[in-house]
Amino acid sequence: MGRVLTILAAMWCLAGTASAQEFSGRARIDVGQSRITEAGRRDVFVDLHLSQGVPYRLFTLDAPPRLVLDFQEVDWSGLRSGDFLRTDRIRQVQFGAYVPGWSRMVLELAAPMAVARAGLEIDPETSAAHLSLHLRPVSAEAFAAAAGPPYDPRWDLPEPAPLPDPAVRDPDAPLVVAIDPGHGGIDPGAEVGSATEKDLMLTLARELREVLLRSGGFEVVMTRDDDRFVSLERRVALAHLAGAEVFLSLHADSLSEGLAHGATVYVLARDASDTASALLAERHDRANLLSGVDLSAADDQVTDIMLDLARQETRPRTEALASALISGMTNMGGPMNRRPKRSAAFSVLKAADIPSVLIEVGFLSSPRDLRNLENPVWRAGIASGIRNGLQNWRKTDRARRPLVRQ
Repeated sequence: MGRVLTILAAMWCLAGTASAQEFSGRARIDVGQSRITEAGRRDVFVDLHLSQGVPYRLFTLDAPPRLVLDFQEVDWSGLRSGDFLRTDRIRQVQFGAYVPGWSRMVLELAAPMAVARAGLEIDPETSAAHLSLHLRPVSAEAFAAAAGPPYDPRWDLPEPAPLPDPAVRDPDAPLVVAIDPGHGGIDPGAEVGSATEKDLMLTLARELREVLLRSGGFEVVMTRDDDRFVSLERRVALAHLAGAEVFLSLHADSLSEGLAHGATVYVLARDASDTASALLAERHDRANLLSGVDLSAADDQVTDIMLDLARQETRPRTEALASALISGMTNMGGPMNRRPKRSAAFSVLKAADIPSVLIEVGFLSSPRDLRNLENPVWRAGIASGIRNGLQNWRKTDRARRPLVRQ
């Protein structure tokens, strides 16, 4: 595998040179010709046909075993994993935008496999390109030894920089709210027909931002303002960087385990309040993992410390925030879930010093909730309810802060 990556590094240089000379615009996937197939009892072939050649790289990640392919931007329109994936040796395929200007495809492997051959052929007459990969099984030990993300500033986000200590806030200053539209880019979230969670939540987040800014007394930062992938850890880091005082993560999941509908507000807890909440948290984290995030260096001990810190000063403030938001949305007509306040170990809520909640605005698996989410009048009402909840929480929070510290 190391040899393959070395070859690809050279291919990057060649492709980068060609990019300025031959590649232009955005490459489009040829849906009719692209596929993932198996051969014999062992091998898997990945064939991607593009309208033009683009720079690319590939690498593997472990736990679970994944193959990650990064491209200079590709338009995936029309590609459906159900038609594209024709082997059960690949459990799942995700594709979409990764960071601005770059696209990603992630293959979750049913068992460890290595890239035996990789090649990009470009038709000199049409400029169409064919990327072909040949995968073969390897031992778990060999796969783990070769796995790991490379780092290249042309592709990857910069390493986190130390943050200065937060400045003492003026009590009359605007409340800084971080709005986090769930999912994005390669991670679409829940999907029902043509509706995707990532698009609906981005629309709602933009509308909520406008409601808050027009109301006065708020500053707003968005963890994403377009269709791009942002890891769960980076969403929290962006909130810290902006000096956010409140973190609101917006979601609209889909549950196959029974009927669920209405808005729900989640707070952080090590143990979920119920089975459905535990499944939601697991699915959110798994979506992040399957988008090509390497969590091999994650430290469970650090996570435990963060959870303990969250239970000190921030936990009661977060509980009050959740209650205020539920009240605000209820008063605007909801509809709310029959148990609107719940808890689970959502990774995106692990900012120990920022009151953070995850709002499941509705469930795409509920026809009523889906109609509401697609209705701009209903979204305006729910945005106003969230604003009202924030305003009420801010008043009581500032009065209670000295008591909470004691």
